[in-house]
Amino acid sequence: MSECIQISFAVCRIGIYTCFRALCCKGPPPARPEYDLVCIGLTGSGKTSLLSKLCSESPDNVVSTTGFSIKAVPFQNAILNVKELGGADNIRKYWSRYYQGSQGVIFVLDSASSEDDLETARNELHSALQHPQLCTLPFLILANHQDKPAARSVQEAWKTKMVKKYFELEPLARGKRWILQPCSLDDMDALKDSFSQLINLLEEKDHEAVRM
Repeated sequence: MSECIQISFAVCRIGIYTCFRALCCKGPPPARPEYDLVCIGLTGSGKTSLLSKLCSESPDNVVSTTGFSIKAVPFQNAILNVKELGGADNIRKYWSRYYQGSQGVIFVLDSASSEDDLETARNELHSALQHPQLCTLPFLILANHQDKPAARSVQEAWKTKMVKKYFELEPLARGKRWILQPCSLDDMDALKDSFSQLINLLEEKDHEAVRM
């Protein structure tokens, strides 16, 4: 009987010790990975408003970025340090100076803009996709302002010659990791889902780098 009591006490001590370690020796949760991204697009495409909304900031009275700004956009499984570059004519020629160190790219286009602006956006997107510092990086292309009446639907455009005419993405982006998604400030769930897909691409690239 005494041996059984001793064994019971020993088991209890082990259980108490295990619980104590679990409660007192549990370290802080692992840090979320951080990725440095560059965000580009023409003035008026909505880059600043989208990033402000993702950071739970009010998009009211947003002023277009004239140089560049950096925002830390938090997600459950990662933090995106987004460097947003101004999209004015006199700034776009300096975009490439800010590409170094980027791990991914966000390109925002105004899907409700004029044909001339869409053509300019196409040229800038092609230039970015082919730049040596960006050409191997994951790309998220956001067709913004889908809530506007003049917006070109991504789903419809994909089935027509519009994409070939304006963006010619399929042959240019072949072999690259890229996502094309519609978005607007009125649909935050879709916007967050687009960024979640981008994070998945960034994680895949990380895993490939580790295997290499």
